[in-house]
Amino acid sequence: MSLMLRWTGTPPSTGRDRLVRLLEATTTPLLPADYLDIFAPLRSGTDLRARVLDVVPETRDAATIVLKPGADWTGHIPGQYVRIGVDVDGVRQWRAYSLTHGPRRDGSISVTVKAVPDGTVSPYLVHGLRPGTLVHLEQAAGEFVLTAAPDKLLFVTAGSGITPVIGMLRNLFPVTDQGVVHRQPRDITVVHVAPSRPDSIFIDNLEQLAAAGAIRLVARYDDEHGLLDVADLAGLVPDLAERTTYACGPTGLLDALQAHHDERGLALFTEQFRPAFVEPGEGGTVHFGGSDVTVEADGATPLLQAGEDAGVLMPSGCRMGVCFGCVVPLREGAVRDLRNGAVTTAVPGETDPAGVPIQTCISAAAGPCHIDL
Repeated sequence: MSLMLRWTGTPPSTGRDRLVRLLEATTTPLLPADYLDIFAPLRSGTDLRARVLDVVPETRDAATIVLKPGADWTGHIPGQYVRIGVDVDGVRQWRAYSLTHGPRRDGSISVTVKAVPDGTVSPYLVHGLRPGTLVHLEQAAGEFVLTAAPDKLLFVTAGSGITPVIGMLRNLFPVTDQGVVHRQPRDITVVHVAPSRPDSIFIDNLEQLAAAGAIRLVARYDDEHGLLDVADLAGLVPDLAERTTYACGPTGLLDALQAHHDERGLALFTEQFRPAFVEPGEGGTVHFGGSDVTVEADGATPLLQAGEDAGVLMPSGCRMGVCFGCVVPLREGAVRDLRNGAVTTAVPGETDPAGVPIQTCISAAAGPCHIDL
């Protein structure tokens, strides 16, 4: 006969549990992790960030930013993009940029940014960002990659549309002290369009690859050749019908190219740059996803209170921004942190598809926004 005992009380705390509670009590209202962020912001288990290692000018209005990602970075495939979050004038802004290298031995990554006139983020990244700065980072994403590419390729790029393609080319044809290394026998033609040669990002790299026989380069400059007409493509690339086309650039070019290739039954893969703008304001329409409730909220009322006043069942906790019991994803729009005025934005197609985490107890609407519950 055996005797079975069942424990129904609270499990005894371990030494580690007591130590954690002691640290939390000592550091309240902050958490121990907040202090670790100061000394080890790139450690495993924390929000993904990256440290700026270098900012290298490419043209008068473009620069390559070299980043050391945090320990939880999972890598990328050449051609993918990454979203970077920076605080500009108190507003956290997220933008997506193509990675311009393949995986590196030193673990660093790079993006190349062209400053948009009157833009908010790109001029800061090109002209204001300094080595040592920490930026927020998301894992790489995107389907514009050469996972099963055929041997004969055509790249059509315009302006900064060269950025994902140069990442693929650098991965296919590394450059060493001995020159360009031919890793794979591919037949590649690159039709690259830019306003002028001095404004052409990576033109030196492209010309070096062409001189080494790695690619055939067709450079088209608006000030020399006029605007590219896709109807002229067959003349520039005589064996166009034998090639699979990868194209990246502005919407107008890609739309014309899509119609051109569809008409001829040619294979085409595209990557389109999408402008993303959220203009923060004071208050706005708040939609609570999952509840079908939409309310007008002013810029001083916490979203938690606005939701509860409308009868929405909201997750909550301490109601002072400490316990994180009210964190929900912001799908779209802008909210303002009532403690420090910082604005967080979410842009479909730019920020994380799962949403940007916010605390509803200390955040108010800074324009129209959509949160999920």
